[in-house]
Amino acid sequence: MPERMVPAPFAASAAARPAVVELVYFNAGGGHRASALALEAAIAHAGLPWTVRLTHLFEVLDPTARFRQWTGMEPEDIYNRRLARGWTLGLAQELRLLQGMIRWSHRTLVRRLAAHWQQAAPDLVVSLVPNFNRALGDSVAAALAGVPFVTVMTDLADCPPHFWIEPEVAGQHIVCGSPRAVAQARAAGCGPGRIHATSGMVLSPAFHDLPALDRAAERAALGFAGDRPVGLVLFGGEGSRAMLGIARQLADTPLILACGRNAALAGALRALPARAPRLVLDYTRELPRYMRLADFFIGKPGSGSLSEAVQMGLPPIVTRNRWTMPQERYGAEWVQAGGLGLVLPRFAELPRGVQALQADLPRFRAAVRRQHNRAAFEVPQVLAGILAQARAEGAPASWLRAA
Repeated sequence: MPERMVPAPFAASAAARPAVVELVYFNAGGGHRASALALEAAIAHAGLPWTVRLTHLFEVLDPTARFRQWTGMEPEDIYNRRLARGWTLGLAQELRLLQGMIRWSHRTLVRRLAAHWQQAAPDLVVSLVPNFNRALGDSVAAALAGVPFVTVMTDLADCPPHFWIEPEVAGQHIVCGSPRAVAQARAAGCGPGRIHATSGMVLSPAFHDLPALDRAAERAALGFAGDRPVGLVLFGGEGSRAMLGIARQLADTPLILACGRNAALAGALRALPARAPRLVLDYTRELPRYMRLADFFIGKPGSGSLSEAVQMGLPPIVTRNRWTMPQERYGAEWVQAGGLGLVLPRFAELPRGVQALQADLPRFRAAVRRQHNRAAFEVPQVLAGILAQARAEGAPASWLRAA
């Protein structure tokens, strides 16, 4: 069972002065905001007396919302709509184009971010976003001498170059949720004192603080009677039209289909005929509960969804092919290397995959149970240690004012 999160006072030396900690996120895909919220909650559970502020990166870079005025949408909407439609082919090339544009705009980005840091005066800046970490790190160094900059990776591995790990940012601390990410940070030239290993991705307290559950009764109430294995289908907060094909192929398999904010997809799924019990979910904050009612997971190999599924004891079935986004490809390797579930070349082979997984479900469940993700407990301790070290080396003016 996942470890329960219990608030506990932190060492007095780490909390000698009240600190302002700024968590930087954006809404591309939804996982970065979810990670920021999870980390905010983990800090509170750790008993750290910090003021935590969540900062949307694009609101700092575009405070007058000119992009929305010109296009009628937020900068992340283009990416999110592609995810919802399953249009992921070519994203590797587009990623390099985006990174080129970010490098070309580096001075402008640093100037705008530095102005924000000077006004906000945080004591610790934590990034939960990729691609912008050089600009974030350089702007913190330019505006707030001595204030540490930390990148908490929300992927199990980096997608170099210039995705999560930025060796050119001398002061970047990098929090790595897998041995693969640690090895990548070392190979990139990050100093050992700036690499911080954790046991996985930071998950919401809802995946640790699990209330009592009468699983059989709740499954029966939803129409999932008996012991037939139930699959949970999830493609992130925006859903994906790939779920329609999955539902058609698995008409005889009991399924919980989580559509996130994709109301059109939910409606289309409810209209599909099925010969087995089926539950279609709109956006819900009760996803951990529904995962506890399922027996296995079907989705893309995104680090967040995979980590949540494994935390809830669900062996995953994912695909890896040319449609897989570059930052998610290691997720499939992680599943395969740990014997956690199955990696298929395409969802067209899903009926065979479901049959194979169900035939060996006890073995896969045992492999999943061997995973112990304590990152929600570990990352606040890492941040407190970085902050304490920075204060010992020399207190910025904001700390002196707070003392």
